[in-house]
Amino acid sequence: MTRARGDEPAGAVGQTGSAWRRIIAAALAAGALFASVTAALAVDPTASPAGGGDVRTDPAAPGLVGDPLFALLGVAVIGLLAVAVTLAAVRLTARR
Repeated sequence: MTRARGDEPAGAVGQTGSAWRRIIAAALAAGALFASVTAALAVDPTASPAGGGDVRTDPAAPGLVGDPLFALLGVAVIGLLAVAVTLAAVRLTARR
């Protein structure tokens, strides 16, 4: 069977342009990655002049900022909420 002009299969037209767009996109992504790496490498590796512990608190404090029990409660609530939403989604989308 012969094909008429312009009757190419899907994806056959513009393959060269598509490949060049992918190459350009990959080069731009690599350039952005290398630009961010140079910024990270520019950080001074020496230790900060602060003593030890958390610099946001008084040196005599135990080094905790905020309320740790409230944070643990928040993590537990978020975990339980995630379990409840997951179970509800599974139940609502189950095939019967």
